[in-house]
Order: sequence, then structure tokens, then C-alpha cells
Amino acid sequence: MSETLSRVPIIEGWFTDDIDAPTLIGSKCPACGTYVFPPRTGDCPSPLCESTTLEPTLLSRRGTIWSYTENRYAPPPPYVAADPYQPYALAAVELAAEGLVVLGRVATGILAADLKVGMEMQLELDVSHRDDEHEYIVYVWAPAAPASTAPVASAGGGRS
Repeated sequence: MSETLSRVPIIEGWFTDDIDAPTLIGSKCPACGTYVFPPRTGDCPSPLCESTTLEPTLLSRRGTIWSYTENRYAPPPPYVAADPYQPYALAAVELAAEGLVVLGRVATGILAADLKVGMEMQLELDVSHRDDEHEYIVYVWAPAAPASTAPVASAGGGRS
């Protein structure tokens, strides 16, 4: 079915559409380094900064759960709920490099009982819903794949 549908982001400009390595798009103040998500223009949100510029920037794909909950009731329109409605988890994930906390749905099939604070998560894409012409894509948080445990060859002279 998805082969005949046009794939579109549910919100334009919030994430890249790279199925293998999706990335959030935020904004960063060039003066003080403050990050914001979702992306925007205008004044820096830091009360210590007087910059009137925010620049688009790619954000980390990984972070850790700061908080989470489970949504057991369908939100009102314009949200498009599955029929029958299926509960889903939401996670506030603190991005690894930026320290920014980003709220998002958790991947389909993962509920609050499967999550814990401090758990490592990574950004993925999922289908929010479909209509006759489009497949609407949303970013979601999913448990991060374990880091490689293979030994890393050393070029010499470094710490071991």
C-alpha cells in the first residue's frame, strides 16, 4: 500500500526524511550556543543572551529518557487515531550533545512498562497515519541499538 502513496512528514521542517538516519532539525543561537526545538527564527530564548538570531541546525539522534508516560486515550482532532485506538508511550528524551529535552512518541509496540529513566533512545521514523494519497511520517523515539562491542584498532600513541 505504501508503494503507491506519497510519503510526507507530518510537520515539515522538524526532521530529516532519511529512513536510515533521521535527524531532528532545531535552531541554535550563534552567540551563546543555546539550542531550541522545534526549529524557529527570532530572538535567542536565553535570558542571558541578547542575540536576535537563531540558525537552523541538526540535533543529536540519540539521548536518554528524562521522563515518560503512556497515553491511553485518543487525543482530539486534528490528531488522527487508529481505529481501534491503541495506547502509546511518550518520552521526554535528553539529547546527548545538546542537553535539550525533546518530547516525542515512542515507537509502535513499546509501552511505558518497557521504559525507564536513563534508558538510551535513538530517533527513528514511523507512519502516523495514511489517507488516499499520503503516508504521513512522524519522528519517534526507540530503544537505542547497543553500541558495538568489537575491539577498535589503535593507530598507536593513544590511550588504551
